[in-house]
Amino acid sequence: MSTEIATNKKPSIKDHLNSDAFKQEVARVLPKHITPDRMVRTGLTAMIRTPELVKCTPESFLQCMMQLSQWGLEPDGRHAHLIPYGTTCTLVLDYKGIVDLVLRSGSVRTIHADIVYEGDLFEYSLGEVKQHTPHFLRTDEAKPQSAGKVIAAYCHVTFLDGVTKSEVMSTEEIEKVRRSSRAGQSGPWKDWWSEMAKKSVFKRASKWLKLSAEVRDAFDRDHDQPERLANAEPRRLRLAADFAVRPIVDAESQEVVEAPAS
Repeated sequence: MSTEIATNKKPSIKDHLNSDAFKQEVARVLPKHITPDRMVRTGLTAMIRTPELVKCTPESFLQCMMQLSQWGLEPDGRHAHLIPYGTTCTLVLDYKGIVDLVLRSGSVRTIHADIVYEGDLFEYSLGEVKQHTPHFLRTDEAKPQSAGKVIAAYCHVTFLDGVTKSEVMSTEEIEKVRRSSRAGQSGPWKDWWSEMAKKSVFKRASKWLKLSAEVRDAFDRDHDQPERLANAEPRRLRLAADFAVRPIVDAESQEVVEAPAS
């Protein structure tokens, strides 16, 4: 009697991720520039980058992967991050990921965000960034020896009709956002503070944008939010059961050798 797999061990996240059922579900929503196999590889790479993810429930991990697939983003540490909180995997979008979604939606022409240091030449007046010359590009005699500390972040958006809009946030305002974030003490806020600061100021600027439903959904479901948002929408966790690893069946008797994890 031949058997595909005979083990009492519950399927791991890797098993679920590599299953044909998951790949089929992902293939239905992925944009053409990403294949299901590539999406699986990025998920496996994320687990190598953040080993604690293996302790998360398959449901929460696959939920995040499915959501990223719908948006056409990868958990590559540049566009999005998968962050473990105990046994729950949560999704935190990066500045580059949000900008990618907005540019794809065709609602704006250009987006630029940057960090401002004490040693930069920076002028902001009447809602417009009029000048920003980073410290390393300064050639004037008043240029200080070092760039100094970060004092602000800004975002400059050019709309399709050529109209521009700028937003600026002080370091204190950005830190307030970080402290209210569930990921404020770890993950991207710890390793990539500048990118998360850019995201914070861009999200403030987004109130001026006519965002597509896809982008607005991404903003709403980004778990770089206060606790009240990070705990929302438990109904999405149940979606993982739809593409869980299928039962392993004995080839001759057709009896179930191993059932999917509940």
